[in-house]
Amino acid sequence: MSLLVKSSKRGQTMVALEEGRLEYVGFAAYRLSLGETLPVTAGDQELCLVLLSGRVTIEGEGFNWQNLGDRQSVFEDKSPFAAYLPPGIDAQVTALSDVQIAVCAAPGAPGFEPRLIRPEQCKRSVRGKGANTRYVCDILPDSEPAHSLLVVEVRTPSGHSSSYPPHKHDTDDLPHQSFLEETYYHQINPPQGFVFQRVYTDDRSIDQAMAVENSDLVVVPKGYHPVSVPYGYESYYLNVMAGPKRAWHFHNDPQHSWLLDL
Repeated sequence: MSLLVKSSKRGQTMVALEEGRLEYVGFAAYRLSLGETLPVTAGDQELCLVLLSGRVTIEGEGFNWQNLGDRQSVFEDKSPFAAYLPPGIDAQVTALSDVQIAVCAAPGAPGFEPRLIRPEQCKRSVRGKGANTRYVCDILPDSEPAHSLLVVEVRTPSGHSSSYPPHKHDTDDLPHQSFLEETYYHQINPPQGFVFQRVYTDDRSIDQAMAVENSDLVVVPKGYHPVSVPYGYESYYLNVMAGPKRAWHFHNDPQHSWLLDL
């Protein structure tokens, strides 16, 4: 089965991971026009709503977060607004402009409250060097409260590599490595471009190289998963990770770990 989920050019749903495709991670991205609404139901999951662009109001029982949004593109040098919703919570998103919003899902548990995540709460960092430099924004890291969900976004400049050297997190062997499924939701600037992503395991039981276009989704059930960005285009991706233990510990591909010494 292909690990590439193609996006739709029309309709409210831009792209969605088929239900049951992964055990721990769920994902969908939506486009809304001014005045449109999106109902969101957590059920037995926990959710992180990431406002990719535009302005919204998010409301539900006990919360009413008005007029959220401070960027018109994921390629602006700004962190997003996001919202964490624990199991059993219903919410409604109302678009106050043209909007793109992602709904990230993972198994939930009692003991958490709905909360707004403001841009200033998101830790920003620079990872890598040279043509391996990329810009990271932690939206829901393992240092913030949640049951299993981890959410981060990454911008990668033209001609650079990302998630590189290749690394994996598919073995429950803490503190050396954690088991986390993952999805990559991609956007590209300008939007007619593409990036390349490879997902592969040591034994090559998975080995897929994909040309990924704007708003496509890549599924990473296990294995290494580097990204390469062609000259002239910028890359954005939103990572959603979840597994049996909420910790991000990865293992570099030993064939390529020498790159860390450059």
